Amino acid sequence: MSDRELIEAAHVGDIPAEEAREAVGRTIAMLDRGEVRVAEKVDGTWIVNEWLKSAILLSFRLGEMVRIDAGDLHFHDKIPVKDDLVAQGVRVVPPGMVRYGAHCEPGVVVMPGFVNIGAWVGSGTMVDTWATVGSCAQIGRNVHLAGGVGIGGVLEPLNATPVIVEDGAFVGSRCIVTEGAVIGEGAILGANTTITASIPIIDVTRTDPIEYRAEVPAGAIVVQGTRPRTFPGGTVQLQCAYIIGWREERHEQRVGLNEHLRELGVQL
Repeated sequence: MSDRELIEAAHVGDIPAEEAREAVGRTIAMLDRGEVRVAEKVDGTWIVNEWLKSAILLSFRLGEMVRIDAGDLHFHDKIPVKDDLVAQGVRVVPPGMVRYGAHCEPGVVVMPGFVNIGAWVGSGTMVDTWATVGSCAQIGRNVHLAGGVGIGGVLEPLNATPVIVEDGAFVGSRCIVTEGAVIGEGAILGANTTITASIPIIDVTRTDPIEYRAEVPAGAIVVQGTRPRTFPGGTVQLQCAYIIGWREERHEQRVGLNEHLRELGVQL
């Protein structure tokens, strides 16, 4: 049986998990090196490689708790941190951490943040202070995850798309992106914006607003907002997000983009 077949059989209980131990180890090593990805874009559509999620889940079951030392810091866990950052050309600032089984391309900078197993982070991306990249999240190239950003992890169900932030996006301070939401290429989320599968994203740049769920279109400039909803006990303001502008070619120079964001009143 191939490694994939062993992992799939062990995940559903057709064979004991122990029989897939070596296959799981080889697969997590491939994830760590970036040779495979939990999700990848094929002909414009994000495809989930479910068997790789199965491998990660099996690694939790098969792993043994051990003491992990990092200088004067000590941890107790099943999964070690990456130990070949120099060879991979990745900068990690103490006490930032990239877990083994996550892949960062050369040129990634991780401030005191966290990148979990199964995640993929593209070159030129900044994971800023106290930002977290959850398990299996896919972060594109030249992305900025500002301070305190929370990118959620999605391991189950197996066919669920992980959180995806495409190339060139900017996710502002303290934003939260969870439940397999996709942030399109070049999109900008203003500070404190929350994007989930259930929060409406409303394009108010049109006379006939369009509503999106779990997907921020490429180049959209998005801010946190609320909209009224009536319940038996009264009308309350529920969370939503508003598309209030669009990134244009003339904004590719940072000065022009900053001026445009100031005009829109967007805080990052």
